[in-house]
Amino acid sequence: MSTLASVELKAFVPAKDFATALRFYADLGFTQRSQGGGVAYFSLEDGCPFLLQDFYEQALAENLVMHLLVEDVQAWHAHVVARGLADRYPGVRVTPVVAQPWGITEFVVIDPSGVCWHIGQNTPGFEPVGRLP
Repeated sequence: MSTLASVELKAFVPAKDFATALRFYADLGFTQRSQGGGVAYFSLEDGCPFLLQDFYEQALAENLVMHLLVEDVQAWHAHVVARGLADRYPGVRVTPVVAQPWGITEFVVIDPSGVCWHIGQNTPGFEPVGRLP
């Protein structure tokens, strides 16, 4: 019998310097699960996978946005700051944590290739306005 059940959704994230990107994502907290053919499979211990590709197109990298929803944004921010990623990798930036008006409290990490990662949690007590049920 045929089914439309899904198993996983992954984005391909470009890497300007594949070796540097492999180290960066491991330092960020992801685990590399496999690698072959210019693609590395990364995930966190509880899931949240993506594919790092040995491919770079500046316009793609600088316009790609990844969103990682976490349980504790303050713990993630402290982890990223403690790892010194912005000091250790050229081009990496880390913003302060900000409560956004759309109900996510987040910070941003720009990776060594220019990919933007929003890492955040649902803002406690946020009441959506105008959302469909």
